[in-house]
Amino acid sequence: MRRSNFALRLQPSLLDELRKAAQVEGVAVNQLINVAVAEKVSALRTEEYFHERGRRADRAETLRILERAGKGNATVAGDELPADWPAKPGHRAGNGQEATSKRNQKRDQKKRSDAK
Repeated sequence: MRRSNFALRLQPSLLDELRKAAQVEGVAVNQLINVAVAEKVSALRTEEYFHERGRRADRAETLRILERAGKGNATVAGDELPADWPAKPGHRAGNGQEATSKRNQKRDQKKRSDAK
């Protein structure tokens, strides 16, 4: 691996925090800086990759594939959503029924009990 030197100017308070973090991690300050820069560069490249993939995406085809997902497959134990899962109004629940929020369920129960 080729090594290079780079003069890095840091604010004194940031350098103090860097030294503390390196000590806690049990590594040299230089090593911590190398890892931090590598993580940041990786995150930026990943973001660029997903932006590029998004630009090339065919939304209609993606939605067509998602519409088919799971069709013809029996439900597997553990696939169910918890009973208290927050449902969004207007969305379909896994059983094809209109999903309702707890607030709407309580409102509907109240309407039914008032009607009796």
